[in-house]
Amino acid sequence: MPIKFSYKRPSEKGQALIIIIFVIVGLIGVSALAIDGTNAYTDSRRAETAASAAALSGALARIEGGNWRAAALATAAANGYNNDGETSIVELNTPPLSGPYAGNPEYIEVIITSRFQTYFANVIGVPYITNVVKAVAQSKPAVMGEMFPGYALVSLAPTSHCEVISGSRRPAFWIHSEATINLEGGGLFVNSNNPNCAFISFGSGSVRVIDADNTIAVVGGADIQKPKLITPYPIKTDSANIPYPPPYLMPKVGCGSAVAEVNEQDGTMSAGNWGEDIFPPEGVTQLEGGVYCIAGDFVLSAGQELHGDSVLIYITDGGVHISGSAYVDLQALKSGPNQGLLIYMPVDNKNILSLNGSDDSVYQGTILAPGADVRINGLNSVSGAAYHSQIIGYFIEVDGSDNIYIKYKDEQNFDTLTMPEVILGQ
Repeated sequence: MPIKFSYKRPSEKGQALIIIIFVIVGLIGVSALAIDGTNAYTDSRRAETAASAAALSGALARIEGGNWRAAALATAAANGYNNDGETSIVELNTPPLSGPYAGNPEYIEVIITSRFQTYFANVIGVPYITNVVKAVAQSKPAVMGEMFPGYALVSLAPTSHCEVISGSRRPAFWIHSEATINLEGGGLFVNSNNPNCAFISFGSGSVRVIDADNTIAVVGGADIQKPKLITPYPIKTDSANIPYPPPYLMPKVGCGSAVAEVNEQDGTMSAGNWGEDIFPPEGVTQLEGGVYCIAGDFVLSAGQELHGDSVLIYITDGGVHISGSAYVDLQALKSGPNQGLLIYMPVDNKNILSLNGSDDSVYQGTILAPGADVRINGLNSVSGAAYHSQIIGYFIEVDGSDNIYIKYKDEQNFDTLTMPEVILGQ
């Protein structure tokens, strides 16, 4: 008889439950990734913000002479990281322990370790997530030194135009006609961001930076008609800009109650306040040492001469107009907080400062006019005329046919404090 075989399929009861369990675990894992991962990312960003804010507040407190550690910890706590040792730890270091600023005492390092409990990742064995973030901030103290190191001639205008507008000159730096300006001891800096003509050279206008270590630096671009008349060439464009007003402590100048007086017999004048329209008054050829606070214009006409040793001419509201046929021999203050400062027009004085003089005239000391339209029209070096000066203005125009020398030495010019800075490190 034939043999019959029977086959009984194994029972599949319970397999669906196992599949469902795996699906649930997978869903929990996806949920953990989606929800707890998002929470981890959000917490990391919050911690980074808190660390940056803590580093900045600590740096600011240190500059102001306060308790920088307390300030940094208070800022971190205000942003949700209270340094309780469980959910957050805030570590403060100066100098930083690692990274590009390690060992630099100007920097404060804030490290925040944040630990928070998960919602779903606990099911797959991850009960907590820990984030560690770091931020550094630089606290640059005020430092005494020269203004705009490396530059003898500085145009501060952050923006400019390429042409004359409504009769007013608006190029940031413009040299034209047959003028030649030679810079010794420092270069030229033009702060304008105009991409086409922050620096303009037309006609036979020539700029020569004599020292190999110095340069012509321009934030924007240049329009140069004759490149062979510019040294060095090509000039350095796309330079970093300077904030305006510049980050320096401006001079504090005053004459108190002193009134400038004239001795008509010998043509001398004493230091003090001068409220008349024109300075110096007719007949004055010699300035005694001291500070002259002038409310009107400083004017030297053709044939006039003016000598002054250890003087500061402070022009509060007026302008400066010096003829090419006037003889000038002026030297800056030799002592005091404004040592080295020769002519000062404050930033809100936007008048014209026209510098000129005979072929044997000499200026020694800083000419600081951060809001003025500075025009350098002469001082031919044939007989030794020169500006032993750092000249700083808003707009600068060089015109005429003279061979002009600016011979800058820091020790003959004005030094001041750079403003303290707080900078978030990268």
